[in-house]
Order: sequence, then C-alpha cells, then structure tokens
Amino acid sequence: MALKITDECINCDVCEPECPNDAIYQGEEIYEIDPDKCTECVGHYDEPQCQQVCPVDCIPLDEEHEETKEQLIIKYENLTGEAYVEV
Repeated sequence: MALKITDECINCDVCEPECPNDAIYQGEEIYEIDPDKCTECVGHYDEPQCQQVCPVDCIPLDEEHEETKEQLIIKYENLTGEAYVEV
C-alpha cells in the first residue's frame, strides 16, 4: 500500500526531505503523498522514512491504494530505473 498523511499533520516539514521518491509534497493545507510515487521506501530502506521522523504519527497505510510488496518493487524499479536489491 501507499502511505497517506492524515489531517493530524502539523506541517512540521520533516517528512518531505526524507522521501527518496519525492512522493511527499505540500498540499493546500497539509503535506500529501502521491500514491503513484510512494513505495513505502521499498528498495531504499527497511522502513518508511516519513513514518520514522513524523512527530505526531500521522502517516498510516492508505487503504485506498492497496499494493503487494511485489507491486511496490515494480513501482520502485519503474521510478528509479534500477533493479530491486533487498535492503
């Protein structure tokens, strides 16, 4: 699944620079995540980095964008042009 940012977001600016896929951007009111770019950091890190740095814990899985690990790997490869290597 992709991740999403809920309305508990306090716009602290720490998640955006942590995203290796540039999936996080400033929306009209709070930060948002582009589900087409979010791989939950698969291919880059063991855990989603935005979740690790979020001080208010407002980045859950986005149930509207369910994906398997295999689908996330394919998305990673398409976004980066690199073959997936287990991290």
